[in-house]
Parts: sequence; C-alpha cells; structure tokens
Amino acid sequence: MRRLSGLCWVAVLAASLGVTAQAAEKKPTGPVFGTLTTPAEAAVRFQAANWLREAGKYESQRAQFDQIWNRKELQTIDKVVATFELGDPTIKQVMDEARDPQAPAPTSIPAALKDSKKPIFFRANLGLAYAKALSNRKVYEEALATLNLLKAEQVIDPATYLFHKAVAEHALMKKKEAEDTITRLLDDVPTAPERYKMVAALMHFDMVAWQDKDLGAIGRKMDNIQRRLDLARGGKQTQKMQKEVVARLDEIIKELENQAKNQSQGGSCPNGGNCPSGGQQDGNPSDNIKSSSPQKDSKGGNGKGPGQVDAKKIKEVAEVWGKLPEKERAKAMLELTRDIKDPRYRKVVEDYFKQLSRQVDGK
Repeated sequence: MRRLSGLCWVAVLAASLGVTAQAAEKKPTGPVFGTLTTPAEAAVRFQAANWLREAGKYESQRAQFDQIWNRKELQTIDKVVATFELGDPTIKQVMDEARDPQAPAPTSIPAALKDSKKPIFFRANLGLAYAKALSNRKVYEEALATLNLLKAEQVIDPATYLFHKAVAEHALMKKKEAEDTITRLLDDVPTAPERYKMVAALMHFDMVAWQDKDLGAIGRKMDNIQRRLDLARGGKQTQKMQKEVVARLDEIIKELENQAKNQSQGGSCPNGGNCPSGGQQDGNPSDNIKSSSPQKDSKGGNGKGPGQVDAKKIKEVAEVWGKLPEKERAKAMLELTRDIKDPRYRKVVEDYFKQLSRQVDGK
C-alpha cells in the first residue's frame, strides 16, 4: 500500500474519516442492509495513528508503530490491535489470554469492550480481534456475545465480522441467526474472501438438513458437549445438555421399540412409532420408520429429499479436484450444483471450483 504524502492528502483524509467515525458512533437501531466495504489500509492506519496520539503514546512509540504497519504479512486488523497494545499495555494481556490455547477460556467479556466512553474505533475493532481469537479456539459463546455488542458497519473488516459470527451461530445451533448472517455475508460484502464465502455456503448446506429431534440433532448437541468439556466447562449448562441428550435417546429407543412391536403385530402407526401398546393402523409399516439422516439427492428414492447439495460431497470433490480430467470436473460440477435452487449459493460453489482449477493447474 502506497504511503500518504503531503498535507493536502492528510487534510482530505482527516475530513473523510471524521464523517466516517461520527456515523459509526451512532449504532443502528435495527438490521442494516446494503453493501459493506473494507476501508483502504492507509485510512485505517491514519485512524490508528490518531488513536495512539490521543492516548499520548504516538511520539514515544512512533518507531514501533511504523514497524508494525510496514509488516506486509500482517492483516490490517492485526496491525490495529498491535497499535492498541502500544497505547494500552492491558490490551496485550487481554489478547494474549484470548489467543493462548492453554489459557482458561474466558467466561466474561473484557470491561474495555463494554465501556461506552471508549472510542468506537477502539471498541469495535478490539472486539472483532478478540472474538476472532476466541472463535479460532472454539470458544463460541463469548465470541458471539462479543460480536453481538457490535455492528458490521462499525468494524474495519465486515467480512471477518460476519464470517466468525456465522461460525459461532452455526456451532451453537442457532440456525435462523446463522442463516441471516450468511445471507448478509454473501449479499452485502462482495469483496469477502472466497474461503469465507465457500465455508459459509457449506454451513448453509449443512443446516438445510437439520431437524430438531433426529439423531443428527443429538450428534450436534453431543459435539457441543464435548467442545465444552474440552474447554473445562463441565458446569450446569453442560450438565443440562447432557440430560437433554440422554432424555432424547430414551425417547428414540422407546419409539423404535414401539415400531418393532407394532410391526410384529402386523400393523403400523401414524405417529412415528408412538402408538400405545396394542395400537394398530393399516398401511405400510416401512413408511413410518424415519431415517436418521435426510435423503441426499432429490432424484430417486421417494422424492422426500431436501433438494440440496451435500456439503460433505463438496469437500470430497475438492480434495481430488486436481486429479480429475476436464470432463470429470464438468460432470462433478453439474452434479454438485444441479439441486442448488438459490443462485447465490450456486455461484459460490462454481466460483470456488473455478478458483481451485486455477490453483491446481497453475494458471
């Protein structure tokens, strides 16, 4: 990124940033839609320098500041947080604890992120970096709680904000919230990295098949229990989830026993196997046995599949994409996208494999 030069550029930039900061300080009262853009690094650097100056550390830390912002391998959000650490030593401790996989997972949000007296540039971007670090450690509860304090319009990297928010919501089985966040990421952030868009599409495909009380739901809850135990969170919330899993498994076992008993008596039950003892109904018994997983393809079978692509299939095809000849790639692409009704998700899949082709073919 070319560095700013001349007082004229600084004056123009300062004026534009003043308007941006003032607008961002006003929190939207409801959902906000529209294109979200990532500001140029030069503009963010100016804001970071101004924050450090207001903290009274710019002159004494100028060399370290320039060294941070000249590091090309760092993402802009990491440079911003490194600047905050120069101006406030307590920030480094907060971020080190969030990043350290061996440190106990936090159970509360740092006070600095909830202090309305702090500038929104500081709170929003520190919150984004903090939530991202927790998300990478699978500490989804506090990551989501932190992101819910903020808006995508307030951070310098709205794509990262929406991506990690969707990841946390998906992991915590908040289906509607995750779908809404994924929609915003795909619709409102055209410059979002392809990897973000692809993973978001995979999460969408995964949630299409979710049902509230099937074996898949139990599996997701068990995964969440294991994640919490790995984080040393074996308290009341985890115990409650464990009891719910056991109770639901007991229900399923009872349903299967009733189905088996009903079939042995030559009848069938219209209530998912929950007929009272001796209850019989006419019909085909096999119609009442529910599969533990949805039908993968809308073609074939009894036509009751969700009509959506299998996320696991996309991953499997991606792993062998470089070994497939051109005709096989075209066939695989057709099979992967033929049942995707929403053009947004179809385009994400197509763009992902086009980019993958360029990478593996060296073009």
